[in-house]
Amino acid sequence: MKNSSAIIAPIIYLPHGAGPLPLLGSAGYGNERLVPFLENLSTTIHQPAAILIISAHWEATQASLTSANQPKMIHDYSGFPQEAYDLQYPVSGHPTLAQEIHTLIKKTGIAVELEQNRGLDHGVYVPLKLIYPKAHIPCIQLSLINGLDPAEHIALGKALADLRKKNVLIIGSGMSFHNLSVFFRPEKDSYQKSSTFDQWLTDTCTNDSISALEKEQRLISWSKAPCAQYCHPREEHLLPLHVCFGAASKDTPNAKVIFNDEFMGVKITGLIWT
Repeated sequence: MKNSSAIIAPIIYLPHGAGPLPLLGSAGYGNERLVPFLENLSTTIHQPAAILIISAHWEATQASLTSANQPKMIHDYSGFPQEAYDLQYPVSGHPTLAQEIHTLIKKTGIAVELEQNRGLDHGVYVPLKLIYPKAHIPCIQLSLINGLDPAEHIALGKALADLRKKNVLIIGSGMSFHNLSVFFRPEKDSYQKSSTFDQWLTDTCTNDSISALEKEQRLISWSKAPCAQYCHPREEHLLPLHVCFGAASKDTPNAKVIFNDEFMGVKITGLIWT
């Protein structure tokens, strides 16, 4: 095994599914494809020393980091069976690393704060409970920033780039398609529209003939892409990808597709930068 100091950790943007359903054994809802992908993901990458995860479900007035040694669980959903509210993921935090990340972000001029009392939401523990069920890898959550400015989130990601050399796995947890009304009331052209945007998104992120600068500009202007606003009436589930791209852009701007399948009647994608 390589020494962890010689490892450059990957960066992953992944779909976390519909609320807690991937953990409840629920048939349908795309789980028959998504759950095996998440369960097998750890076998395709080197074990990280720690995880930094950006979830679609935390927005703050400035970039914010969980800094508790033992972060609590936030069951941030409603209308599910009791077992959804009994879910636990007893992962440790990493206060020292949180402070290091705080310093990295602050150096770039982005306002940032540590959140001692904030717990981990389902955008964190739902995928991680499937990827690393033993909860043995320390985890820190980073918020999105109110206003959801794409350029600001790419800049936030750039501030995190050096974490890869510390074998910190950066995960963006969201959905490449997130239109709740379509999920529950599909239209006859929903799959086609989602596929059109998905093709644009995967081409933007993976095409090595597109420069890093052009990729960045395309992601900043993502809302002008075909079917973009149909797929994301609000962009909080897309912007974790922008943070991921920002962190990867200096050294490995070209992503690879690691998941591309149907989910609740639409096409969704997962990406990795290595």
